[in-house]
Amino acid sequence: MVLVTIVLSIFSLIPASPTGEGSVRENASLNTEFSLIVSCIASRFVLMAWLTPHQLSYPGASESIRTTKLPTPACEDMICAMNDSTISRRQFLQRALGVGAGLALPDLAFAGAGPKSVAGVVTWYTPGSHGDVLFSKILEGWKGDGGPGPNLRLASLYVDQFPQRDMARRMAAKHGIPIFDTIEGAVTAGTNTVPVDGVLSIGEHGKYPFNEKGQQLYPRRRFFEEITAAFEKHGKVVPVFNDKHLGPVWEDALWMYQRAKRLKVPFMAGSSLPVSFRHPDVSIPIGSEIEAVVGVGYSGLDIYGIHTLELFQTFVERRRGAETGVRWVQWLGADEMWKAVDSGVVRDDLLKAALNAVPKRDKRKDVRKLRGKGVGLFLFEYVDGLMGAVFMLPGLLQKIGVAVKLEDRPQPVVTYAAERVEPHWPHFAYLLKAIEKMIHTGQPSYPVERTLLTSGILDRVLTSRLLGGKKLRTPELEIKYNPVDYPHAPRPELTPRSG
Repeated sequence: MVLVTIVLSIFSLIPASPTGEGSVRENASLNTEFSLIVSCIASRFVLMAWLTPHQLSYPGASESIRTTKLPTPACEDMICAMNDSTISRRQFLQRALGVGAGLALPDLAFAGAGPKSVAGVVTWYTPGSHGDVLFSKILEGWKGDGGPGPNLRLASLYVDQFPQRDMARRMAAKHGIPIFDTIEGAVTAGTNTVPVDGVLSIGEHGKYPFNEKGQQLYPRRRFFEEITAAFEKHGKVVPVFNDKHLGPVWEDALWMYQRAKRLKVPFMAGSSLPVSFRHPDVSIPIGSEIEAVVGVGYSGLDIYGIHTLELFQTFVERRRGAETGVRWVQWLGADEMWKAVDSGVVRDDLLKAALNAVPKRDKRKDVRKLRGKGVGLFLFEYVDGLMGAVFMLPGLLQKIGVAVKLEDRPQPVVTYAAERVEPHWPHFAYLLKAIEKMIHTGQPSYPVERTLLTSGILDRVLTSRLLGGKKLRTPELEIKYNPVDYPHAPRPELTPRSG
């Protein structure tokens, strides 16, 4: 009872939500929310002594950006709530519930809320495209069968290209979704304000040119620039998710990140593989002592290099001291990469462990005889001295994997991301679940700095490849951030939409 009294006293100090559209409905459900979670808050109150606001910085940032609270669940605790004079009561409850992150608690903070509306901005929307595996889950459920789905509502669409297999027009007509011919039109839903609660920007798939580094120049920066221009014009920002890597070129990636920070846009990005099913279902604790790590991937260097780096970084960021960024990068081709293995720069035992765990296209193939323009090694060194090694092996592997040697375990932790196709590419459901949480809470589910870093590594490695494998110093990639203990499939539970 003493703890509950303390929590109730603190709650009384938090300013009420500003009056405005929706505030009456919001306040009506507040007491119900509070009664659901106050016991949870009280039981975890003793954990707060060690929780402190997290900081982020990266080279080249303006001073106003260099040190700021990281807008992720890493700061979703009561101490952070008390340090934020503008926090609403609903936000306080949501952040307080975040104490003890990683316990796979249900999303009680918005389980009873109505669906939030989102605008969709996409390159194209065809069967099996990222537009399909994300937007169709909002429209027709997690499995694409008309069953339960996310607590989101697709309010509007902007579609950049309409190929022969387009399904945007059919799905929009079926579900009564307006398609606008400008991004501002989709963000405003044809009004003079920003009525939506979030924006999903999917710059993946479509007919776009390639640059000399082999990067397909999807219009991710243009999409984000026009989305945020609408925010500035109409005086309101809402959370934005950017599918896959930022950019894809580094200068555009950094611009997007800095613009989001300047406008205070809650921003998420990245691959679905960090939240995908894993085989076996393993992770490592935050604060682990990592001795060495090796990743393996397949397919194209740009299109799947980012997936491989994102899964790799999801493990590496959990090392002791958190993330401090990358000092240098280098591309090593099919011949040169084996010199790095044979000389001990890259752990041969970890490479073998990863290769043994990941499904292969042809088990009879000798990996050392594998050749091709996409076969090679992403080699990079973190600022704290850890060596990063990601082997891209198209023609051999069918999945993306990682092997991590921890100092306190005799055997490496080895797994691969199970990219299941049925029902309806289910790993994207768990990516959408993370997006759903951000849209409802206004806080990114995990730090966008992870994807800023992986985008930068990929761009710089491809630059090294263009320059004949030159080692490139990367002070711009000394990006610091703290990881959060966000789960992967089959957690959190895919709860049905309300109503």
